Amino acid sequence: MIVQRLLSSSVIGVVGLACKAFLNIGFKQVAVSGIHNLLNALDDSERKKGRGIVTVSNHISTLDDPVTWGTLPFRCFTNLHDMRWTLGASDIVFTNPVFSAFFRKGQVLETFRGNGVYQESVDTAIKKLNEGLWVHLFGEGKVNQPYQYQLLQDTDNHGCAHDGELVAKLPRFKWGVGRILADSDRLPVVIPMWLSGFENVMPEPRPAGFPAKFLPRFRQSIRVCFGEKLDENELKRVLMAVGTPSPVPISYPTNTIIKRDSIPENVIERQRQWEAVTALVHQSVENLGYSVSGPLLGLPHSPFLMAKPYTSR
Repeated sequence: MIVQRLLSSSVIGVVGLACKAFLNIGFKQVAVSGIHNLLNALDDSERKKGRGIVTVSNHISTLDDPVTWGTLPFRCFTNLHDMRWTLGASDIVFTNPVFSAFFRKGQVLETFRGNGVYQESVDTAIKKLNEGLWVHLFGEGKVNQPYQYQLLQDTDNHGCAHDGELVAKLPRFKWGVGRILADSDRLPVVIPMWLSGFENVMPEPRPAGFPAKFLPRFRQSIRVCFGEKLDENELKRVLMAVGTPSPVPISYPTNTIIKRDSIPENVIERQRQWEAVTALVHQSVENLGYSVSGPLLGLPHSPFLMAKPYTSR
């Protein structure tokens, strides 16, 4: 156990310092706002009583994690308790034994796309929260850059848009976000985040071939914004509005794909809770995005823009 912690501390310390150096040297401008919202949560004594922290953000490049965490103070790189756990796709980061060992020591939980929310990584994320730890989630479950967002005619005055102007919509979040929140022993502190500019550092699609596929674009400007924590009473209100289901086991066997028509009714009720909570978190992240990046969520303005559906790569 001690050896494993030392290895994790080494990986996180080295990567954290490398990301901080990269931010200081490789970028034209790095703007960070609201970081006190996260630091206050990390210092909260309630963590010792089993109340975890969940940060949720948009996902606009393969560099979002770990480069974003280069904005954290040095203390987070030397204390595993103050560093995030996150979920990583098996087919992206756990591609060989060396990478697998490295990312596990970096507090990344291997997640299998298509296996739904009843898998070991989601269960483990819930357990980490029950220990008062910090879990970061990319709600979309994959990279979506601003040019892929759905564009609609605005009718609700999002951001600084006027009625009838175009507004971008952040792709829907996976409702595993809701399960992780609702199934924790105590409702975690939930902090929305918004990342911008990373799509210019690692634009998609990437050029073919090595090393161009893996090289970032330097001297770009990025922004990392930590929003205010969500109102705990509002989260509870959403949970209660959907109804309180009967207790059920925390999960099905690892990597088992469950068909909806085979799920008991009390589990379906719980899923409705997860979906409702996920929608609330999605709205908070999207609204933060409007306040930071405007109604187009970072998509450059152009007279040729028109309403369009979501574009999947």
